[in-house]
Amino acid sequence: MRNAEHYGVDPACISVCGDSAGGNLAAAVSQTLAGRADLPRLRAQILIYPGLQAVDMDLPSYQQNRGVPLLLRERAAFFALQYLHGDASHKQDVLKGSHVPPEMRQKYKQWVSPDNIPERFKARGYNPHKTHDITAEIFKKFERICEPNLCPLLAEDAVIQQLPESFILTCEYDVLRDDGLLYKKRLEDNGVPVTWCHLEDGFHAIISLYDYGGLSFPSGKRGLDRIVQFIKGL
Repeated sequence: MRNAEHYGVDPACISVCGDSAGGNLAAAVSQTLAGRADLPRLRAQILIYPGLQAVDMDLPSYQQNRGVPLLLRERAAFFALQYLHGDASHKQDVLKGSHVPPEMRQKYKQWVSPDNIPERFKARGYNPHKTHDITAEIFKKFERICEPNLCPLLAEDAVIQQLPESFILTCEYDVLRDDGLLYKKRLEDNGVPVTWCHLEDGFHAIISLYDYGGLSFPSGKRGLDRIVQFIKGL
């Protein structure tokens, strides 16, 4: 970014984009750069079915799509734990929600809650979360789970307010759907312009499968076209 002009890049036209875990990284990069006076301001962030939190893996989308390929609920927990500290031995504790103490869950309830998800996304079924006991040993392992650079959905409003124009793509049949919906609400509540694309018949990684070895899904093409349209319109 400091050398953009040297490479013939307009520093006012730099955006970040990522899908799935890459969406997590793109959101974290955007937050890290927010408010930096020594670097150009990002033009936009493009988040394609991003994973943005690991506080609650029992949201409606996690329950509804627990067995839907390509990202099963248990695999999502496995990947999150590998990213957190390279050890997935407490996967079941995360799935039960016993890795987050009640006071921490209460603190982040304003941002990570099924109450913030439109009712139409609960139509396929949702059973409210049941609390479980947590041990000091388990909590010690998960203290970093509230760091915004790992879980961007937990960033403070002061950071969210400085984020660039955003594009968020979500898929109905995706455990990460609600992460995208919750972040969309946070951005909009803080005055950040958001373009949202929801693929009603989409599933996780559908964009990556577009024209993959002859395999293609119409929904994936629609999503990709919307992404390209957004970028061209910046």
